[in-house]
Amino acid sequence: MIEELLPESVVAVEAFGEPEDADSALFPEERPLVARAVAKRRREFASVRVCARHAMEKLGVPPAPVLTGERGAPLWPEGLTGSMTHCDGYRAAALVRTGELASLGIDGETHAALPDGVLDTIALPGERERHGALAAARPDVHWDRLLFSAKESVYKAWFPLTRAWLDFSEADIELLPGADGAAHGTFHVRLLVPGPVVGGVRLAGFEGRWAVGQGLVLTAVSVPRG
Repeated sequence: MIEELLPESVVAVEAFGEPEDADSALFPEERPLVARAVAKRRREFASVRVCARHAMEKLGVPPAPVLTGERGAPLWPEGLTGSMTHCDGYRAAALVRTGELASLGIDGETHAALPDGVLDTIALPGERERHGALAAARPDVHWDRLLFSAKESVYKAWFPLTRAWLDFSEADIELLPGADGAAHGTFHVRLLVPGPVVGGVRLAGFEGRWAVGQGLVLTAVSVPRG
């Protein structure tokens, strides 16, 4: 599913269902990162890295450990950039050569309404107004969860380019539904703080794509090299 939201140059690997105990798939360098985590967290950590290593193999890159850097961002082998996501019943990793894209971000969420009060925490006034209109027109989609997922994908694409925090309130996202009630669409991101410089140009925003299916909300942001 996630591959359909990404350019052809990106390789994505996803897994469905609950992850099995994948501790044996961890590299020695990765084990200390989750040594004190609960079993569920260790399984998610390991299984999403299995997806990442399969993606490396598809790109012709030897499987390598995926450690974590500042703010938990994944550290990719030289020449690659990518993104990972996991939620209940789903894991995915997307990788691309750095010569193809400047950055990318993916996110997967369970397709369900956000807990009470969360939308007010993550959404700008304009986003809340648009949410109301979308929810009235297309009640089959949990637009609040979709907005949350889009903001996660935006951050994952933003951070490798800036090494700076991006608050929920610093990106205004317009979700655009697909035609004829399709369970997919696009979104436009307007950055409310100075954007990263890519190819000598300071970006004012990003473009993204979304899809709903199999009980999931998936979003992706790809940043061209310029």
